[in-house]
Amino acid sequence: MDFVTAKVEIEKLRREIRYHNDKYYNNDAPEIDDYTYDMMLKRLEELELAYPELDAPDSPTKTVGGNAGEKFAPVVHAVPMESLHDAFSDDEMRAFDKRVRSVVSNPRYVVEPKFDGLSVSAEYVNGFFVRGSTRGDGVTGEDITENLKTIKSLPKRLKKPLPYIEVRGEVYMSESSFEKLCKRQEENEEKTFKNPRNAAAGSLRQKNASITKERDLDIFIFNIQQVEGVEINSHTESMRLLKELGFPIPPFCNSYEDIDGALEEIARIGDMRGKLGYGIDGAVVKVNDFEQRKTLGSTAKYPKWAEAYKYPPEEKETVLLDIEINVGRTGALTPTGVFEPVQLAGTEVSRAVLHNADFIAEKDIRIGDTVLIRKAGEIIPEVLCVKKHGENSVPYVFPDKCPCCGSPAVRYDDEAVIRCTNTECPAQIMRNLIHFVSKDAMNIDGMGEAVLEAFVNKGLIETPVDIYRLKSEDIAKLERMGEKSADNLIKSIEKSKDNELYRVIFALGIRHIGVKAAKLLCEHFLSIESIINASFEEIKSIDGFGDIMAQSVYDYFRLDGTHHLINNLRDCGVKMAPLESRAKDGIFTGKTFVLTGTLPTYKRNDAAAIIESMGGKVSSSVSKKTDYVLAGEDAGSKLTKAVSLGVAVISEDEFNAMMK
Repeated sequence: MDFVTAKVEIEKLRREIRYHNDKYYNNDAPEIDDYTYDMMLKRLEELELAYPELDAPDSPTKTVGGNAGEKFAPVVHAVPMESLHDAFSDDEMRAFDKRVRSVVSNPRYVVEPKFDGLSVSAEYVNGFFVRGSTRGDGVTGEDITENLKTIKSLPKRLKKPLPYIEVRGEVYMSESSFEKLCKRQEENEEKTFKNPRNAAAGSLRQKNASITKERDLDIFIFNIQQVEGVEINSHTESMRLLKELGFPIPPFCNSYEDIDGALEEIARIGDMRGKLGYGIDGAVVKVNDFEQRKTLGSTAKYPKWAEAYKYPPEEKETVLLDIEINVGRTGALTPTGVFEPVQLAGTEVSRAVLHNADFIAEKDIRIGDTVLIRKAGEIIPEVLCVKKHGENSVPYVFPDKCPCCGSPAVRYDDEAVIRCTNTECPAQIMRNLIHFVSKDAMNIDGMGEAVLEAFVNKGLIETPVDIYRLKSEDIAKLERMGEKSADNLIKSIEKSKDNELYRVIFALGIRHIGVKAAKLLCEHFLSIESIINASFEEIKSIDGFGDIMAQSVYDYFRLDGTHHLINNLRDCGVKMAPLESRAKDGIFTGKTFVLTGTLPTYKRNDAAAIIESMGGKVSSSVSKKTDYVLAGEDAGSKLTKAVSLGVAVISEDEFNAMMK
């Protein structure tokens, strides 16, 4: 390769790697797999070694990929949180050993799993947890103290109160927690995380710590960054101390006197992939003695005393036997591939989601094909490509009718999914019913998921209308439902008939329409008839609505099934009353507010309720129609937009003064 060609390739690789660093570290949304990224970085290293005159201090080979985001306060690391240099073969590990032995004598190595999660720092003063942070760019990270507090396995008080200690660990999501999260996301037709690492990173960097808590994260502590009150001289000593203090440490961290023993341990750990209950993508080899580590030192990015051995992704060929179509709560038709079973990452794989019609068409996946599959993040099976079309195979034709009810299945312009148009489709009914009776919708107390399932199984309920046709004697006959429970449930059902219109609109389960959007819709049109007859342009004109929301509402009320459902609900006594009229003399009548940031004393929902009770409106977005932006701590882009548009920005104190 000549100099000019090398320069072009180096510049191209640097651009691509920086782009993927941003996607992986800062957005938790990688577009390529780890192996492809690793090979790009390895190629760049090789070219920079071959052409040292093209080297650059800001090259991705010399900088940690992430950076500190703006959502959290910055934390400067007193001890840099370095990255690790990667090796992909035994020969590369022997080369690492040779480099180490050229500087120090008789090194002893420790080997531990390389966890696939998010690297964090945790600091303790007098035994109490005081601060947690992300790695960021290695020098400056993000303060995620409140989020780390939600991780049960991270001690908040140490068993032995040292004056100060900073430890480094890896936050991860277990396979079982990841599968549960993906199941919830699929049921809600949300975009699922690609692998546990992205799920852990995305969960840990939530502004709302309660969301982090729901995600059931875990942690392993594998290093002491700095410590006061005790002296340690080796990695094995540090592991013993961490265990004594109550930290969760790696399940195995064995030491070896030569690289051959370390390589055997690397192979042993590799055989455990898929069997540990959490993700690992390699093994880490470290020099055990701390004095030897000091002698070896570090590059701008990596310690010279450690090397990460990265395992290659396991891929297998198998035959696609069939494509099954499942129908979700909102009618989405999701294809699932059924394969000849193969062993992959320690488990038997026979099924994988094929996402949508575009995915199948782009890869030209056909029944009978030999396909290449792997587990994304060692968890979720995925189809990589077609290796060979089956004999006499034909392109797969995605169904244009619902496989459950036979109704037309259509694709809307803004979506990749194809949906059943029948709102009374049996496949959708259970999830629709659960949503219909939920607290923010019709709020029917006593009708939980188990009770609903019992009604459906007995044939008492098929649609939301059937709820209002239930009789007390029918309910009392069900297991664990006596006369008193039946009477209470009937009262709750009767009470729900008086709900305001916005609750009914939300209960209908219109895509993209939450409680707030339902209120805005009802405030604007006041009656169900006005909503049914509204044009797309009229709906779009609502402050806080965009094209997607407006189109979703407009399309929903054009369906025959919708009119049938609403008429039946009316016949059963559901009043669909418009929102109570706002007080004409309310001090906020005719005023639109936007809330942003964390208020000193009010929760945002409480502040919104106060504004609405005094005649005002609360919008989710800032526009020229906005009268006030009520801003608290950490106000973001909404505050910036308000200032640029000249919208009045008020504090909580000013808000209280206005009410007086």
